[in-house]
Amino acid sequence: MLDSKIPAGSLEAKWTDYKGHCKLVNPANKRKLEVIVVGTGLAGASAAASLGELGYQVKAFCFQDSPRRAHSIAAQGGINAAKNYQNDGDSVFRLFYDTIKGGDYRAREANVHRLAEVSVNIIDQCVAQGVPFAREYGGLLNNRSFGGTQVKRTFYAAGQTGQQLLIGAYQALERQVALGKVQMFTRHEMLDVVVIDGKARGIICRNLVTGELERHFGHAVLLCTGGYGNVFYLSTNAMGSNVTAAWKAHKKGAYFGNPCFTQIHPTCIPVSGDHQSKLTLMSESLRNDGRIWVPAKKDDKRAPNDIPEEERDYFLERRYPAFGNLVPRDVASRAAKERCDAGFGVGTTGQAVYLDFKYNLINKYGKAEANKLGIANPDTATLINLGKEVVKEEYGNLFDMYEKITGENPYEVPMRIYPAVHYTMGGLWVNYELMTSVSGLYALGEANFSDHGANRLGASALMQGLADGYFVIPYTIGNYLADEIATKPLSTTHPAFEEAEKAVAERLNKLLSIQGKQTVESFHKRLGKIMWDKCGMARSEEGLKQAIAEIRQLKAEFWSDVKVPGGIHEMNQELDKAGRVADFIELGELMCQDALDRNESCGGHFREESQTEEGEAKRDDVNYAYVAAWEYQKDCQWQLHKEPLQFEIAKPSQRSYK
Repeated sequence: MLDSKIPAGSLEAKWTDYKGHCKLVNPANKRKLEVIVVGTGLAGASAAASLGELGYQVKAFCFQDSPRRAHSIAAQGGINAAKNYQNDGDSVFRLFYDTIKGGDYRAREANVHRLAEVSVNIIDQCVAQGVPFAREYGGLLNNRSFGGTQVKRTFYAAGQTGQQLLIGAYQALERQVALGKVQMFTRHEMLDVVVIDGKARGIICRNLVTGELERHFGHAVLLCTGGYGNVFYLSTNAMGSNVTAAWKAHKKGAYFGNPCFTQIHPTCIPVSGDHQSKLTLMSESLRNDGRIWVPAKKDDKRAPNDIPEEERDYFLERRYPAFGNLVPRDVASRAAKERCDAGFGVGTTGQAVYLDFKYNLINKYGKAEANKLGIANPDTATLINLGKEVVKEEYGNLFDMYEKITGENPYEVPMRIYPAVHYTMGGLWVNYELMTSVSGLYALGEANFSDHGANRLGASALMQGLADGYFVIPYTIGNYLADEIATKPLSTTHPAFEEAEKAVAERLNKLLSIQGKQTVESFHKRLGKIMWDKCGMARSEEGLKQAIAEIRQLKAEFWSDVKVPGGIHEMNQELDKAGRVADFIELGELMCQDALDRNESCGGHFREESQTEEGEAKRDDVNYAYVAAWEYQKDCQWQLHKEPLQFEIAKPSQRSYK
């Protein structure tokens, strides 16, 4: 039986009441308690820093050579907060409602409202840390628009917001490292969680430099290991991003929530060929000032600047006039795919649409600058040059990145973009306290399922990661650890540690012993193609059943014919990759099973059998208004548990952005 532990009372009072009544641990006792934090992105770094500051003894682990290399650094566009600096009608309630609606009514109200409440504190925290947010001429923090909203609530630092936020969290973390409150383990990968008497009591990890397996005890374990988008092989994620830590926790009893809820981001640089191993994101913030279009005629091969205005189809503005280019990501992605599938796509592959900045270079920025400078009747070239300077200040690094990758100047030629795998809304099931179904085992940030439903609004990932680490877990973990004060640190010679390490070693040796003919990379590519074709932007019953059969065959082939060179007692990146791909294969099957079971469309989960006459996602609130929490039983077998979603305030309705 799932117990979400949602506090009683009105929605707006739940978090305040929880903080006022949760158990506390006094400072002297905090020094006796050990906490393990796996992952050092925004969620992990902020959690480790906060818990160290409170006095807990923290061990932090990351597989990179530095916490600063966590994937959070790649986030570009911004972070949401309901501060209403623009005086345009924003509020905590509005942020809450937009997030629930944007997630297509598949998120837990209590968690989302808490996130909206905490958002206002995050900005103050980050400013105090020195995060260089953009500012208006008067010195106040600036905001820009993001998809799925009609207000400006996104704080940003050019196109490097994730990097700047991570530097802030990293500084806070390193302060605790210097004080001896946090012990940092870089180049370490968690390969199993140790569960004793139903409670998480430590981890088994591999030193990625020496190959040595290590045992570490903790009174509680926090997984802050990000999402699993790399199951598709090609994604916007860092190539090292993986699901292993969460998957090992899943196989030790932690339920996996909504695994099929994956996000396809609409503004990515299109695939250029089979040689690619990664895709590059262009921040959603670009949709704030760019217009998305395709030629009005099929198979129009003219250069974009040769296509006159009257022969362009600004299809998002046409289909969704109220939101235009700022519809949510799932809506924008499907609309782009529909145009390309219909023969209106651009570029050599036909799998791209244009993102054009010329209109706003002239009409939004150029004319404003000309007025400020007192230039009467400026020509188009002057307006474009003036507008360029403003755009460079806001997006310059993104434009430079695009030009380096494509060889095209986006100030002069429209960008070519196409949807790509980006974020995962699914993750380990957690209750209101961010605890998984295993006592003492927590999941924060993208590693859990809790805050975004079936689709994540842009600029909400950074918000959730920092909210969980800075402002939620410091309270909720105390509620658990207050009862663990009398628990003495367990020796890592405990039989449970022995058994877990033995199982890890056996698996590593098995991977090395196969000595087949196919590379790990080849299996990952094949898995990615199966997932993209049959569990990607559109899913069908037939395709998902085929995918499950193909993944099972791929799994059997992997464990009989994969080639992993090198040894176990050394740095062996191919062995590391093999373990991650093996976990991706198992996860891929569960994702397809979840997508097959959820016979509706909602957010990023689009079943071809369930769509409106206009091709939009058609939810089934009668049968599917729940969180799907999957319990691992044995190989290829899971049991589904359902957490019903109750909507007291944000009553479900058919999403409309028209």
